[in-house]
Amino acid sequence: MTAPTPSTDVTEIDDTTFNDAIQGAEFAVVDFFASWCGPCHMFAPVFKALSKKYPQVVFLKLDGEKSPDARATVKIPGLPFFAFYRNGEYIDGVATSKQDRLQAKLDEHFGGDA
Repeated sequence: MTAPTPSTDVTEIDDTTFNDAIQGAEFAVVDFFASWCGPCHMFAPVFKALSKKYPQVVFLKLDGEKSPDARATVKIPGLPFFAFYRNGEYIDGVATSKQDRLQAKLDEHFGGDA
């Protein structure tokens, strides 16, 4: 897999593409979700909209149930869970379905509009 590049969209990844995706991005945020998680599905359009506000960040989506190896790399206290990476290194994470809380974390780690 070619590493995703910053864009205004969300790329779905899995266990086989997880490492390449986070290693190949200067800044990345991974949405860990589950198919049975209602708040995860409701928050998906917000996550996609935020990808347009932060074009310097690679936005990734991963079904944790289908990707247990990737899921095991972070401690997930609840869903949806967003993991933040800089140059492939995990730097922070937040379990939230509140746009303002996720946006505050994005601003904290990656700055506002680029």
